[in-house]
Amino acid sequence: MIKLDIINEVVGKTGITKTKAELAVETVFESMKKALAHGDRIELRGFGVFNVRPRKTGIGRNPRTGAEVSIKNGLRLSGFGKSLSSTKSTTGSIVRHRLFDS
Repeated sequence: MIKLDIINEVVGKTGITKTKAELAVETVFESMKKALAHGDRIELRGFGVFNVRPRKTGIGRNPRTGAEVSIKNGLRLSGFGKSLSSTKSTTGSIVRHRLFDS
């Protein structure tokens, strides 16, 4: 699902114009980005709690080659509630949701 799918879902459920739905979705995402950038915690009941946590340095492995890779200091976004952390897909396999490491 991409942002356009979310916008279309808002249009379909509310009947507002696509322009207004796009503005609403964009406003929500921008507000969330701004809050996380300031170190705030975002709690969406039934969906998850999101916050930015420090990432430790260390040594990891490239899963394809097995070569060692250094992991730099940084930040990672953590969150997702129990209802999203392991959701069964239509094929029956467990789908793990992951956002991004930056």
